[in-house]
Amino acid sequence: MSMINKEISDFSVESFQNGEFKTVTKKDVLGKWSVFFFYPADFTFVCPTELEDLANKYEDFKAAGCEIYSVSCDTHYVHKAWHDASDRIKKIQYIMLADPTHALAKDFEVYIEDSGVAERGSFIVNPEGKIVAYEVVAGNIGRNADELFRRVQACQFVAAHGDEVCPAKWQPGAETLKPSLDLVGQL
Repeated sequence: MSMINKEISDFSVESFQNGEFKTVTKKDVLGKWSVFFFYPADFTFVCPTELEDLANKYEDFKAAGCEIYSVSCDTHYVHKAWHDASDRIKKIQYIMLADPTHALAKDFEVYIEDSGVAERGSFIVNPEGKIVAYEVVAGNIGRNADELFRRVQACQFVAAHGDEVCPAKWQPGAETLKPSLDLVGQL
């Protein structure tokens, strides 16, 4: 079943950001664009490469009015330990959500029960708290922050210009499409 337009559930989880622990709730997410970036676990192999890639792009996301929430089923204490131990993870300034009860992973339907970790899922959530785009990939395949950022920009554009759609490889400023009523069924 598709997750498009699913409203995220209420939640309250601990997080680690910039050397501090704090509680993050659904209320903190509402009113702005968000990316929930699920990954299997701290202290692993592919995860730090993705999280570093996202950290290198974080200023662009912030400039676009989009907050990043990385999420794993680890605790906020493990996030801090990983941050302290890894040069790649030290670059992270975005919020690292802790999901040891798997509430978020289950709500976003990425929880792998047999191993107790999350799939690699990227979810773009609009200011109303609804999922407008997502991608889930196998655990051994890393994601690309540039492409994720492009998708955020496309989602924002379409939300602001409801009568236009973004074609493949669309970039801000590029031509969009204005479907006619007789072509709507072909989208």
